[in-house]
Amino acid sequence: TILINPNIATIQTGDSEADVVYFLPITPEYIEQVMEKEPDIDGCLLTFGGQTALNVGIQLHDAGTFEKYGVKVLGTPISTLVKSEDRDLFSTALLEIDEPAARSTAVNSVEDALAAAEVIGYPVMVRSAFCLGGLGSGICENEEEMKTLCSTSLSLAPQVLVERSMKGWKEVEYEIVRDGNDNCIAVCNMENFDPLGTHTGDSIVVAPSQTLTDYEYHKLRTASINIVRHLGVVGECNVQFALDPETSNYCVIEMNARLSRSSALASKATGYPLAFVAAKLSL
Repeated sequence: TILINPNIATIQTGDSEADVVYFLPITPEYIEQVMEKEPDIDGCLLTFGGQTALNVGIQLHDAGTFEKYGVKVLGTPISTLVKSEDRDLFSTALLEIDEPAARSTAVNSVEDALAAAEVIGYPVMVRSAFCLGGLGSGICENEEEMKTLCSTSLSLAPQVLVERSMKGWKEVEYEIVRDGNDNCIAVCNMENFDPLGTHTGDSIVVAPSQTLTDYEYHKLRTASINIVRHLGVVGECNVQFALDPETSNYCVIEMNARLSRSSALASKATGYPLAFVAAKLSL
């Protein structure tokens, strides 16, 4: 087992966790150097290194580096990772199984973003693709705020999604585990203390949810499993929803086809070893 992690201040880089540890930046150039030096590498796990590992893995796949060194991506396939990260592709995948996504438009320029916001109507939610922790995402009340945020967002990401704002709705997420034989379980769900509009990283998360009715809980659980099966995740992932507290209508916000901060919280809250099980399923 070979571990690449630039952070020396973590238990993951202890000598008991891997046979070889490389303290190197997670960039395509450095990862290729490791592959060149370690000819026995035949498989790679991308879903344990957060957003950085995911983005670099997609770059290595697109450049043909994995194929060049005979390295197979284990667990969730690259095509699923791309679909979950590309806002436009993800919205299309949801429509294929009749799951509701917020009315939205994927854009690559500030001008297109402003045009999309005019059609959808303010306030709008801006979400950056391929970004960690909601970086470059937020709610815009008018054209001036839209120009400022989208200029920042598009300097950080190649694409942003402009969608109808659901500020004030509940934010709920489900931790789902699926294997290669399509067995699928919901380990737990979580509810943000704050309504939609406050990023999960800046809020309090409660597990299990406290204010959902039985109908709402099972409706969102069923939707989560349908989405994970349709996209073909192998291992662990988390699906996030916006839920209207007045009508119980919901929209799918996004899916993280990897272990995230939510996964760590879910493991602690439930005692279920999500990372361990995901690794076993990937292998």
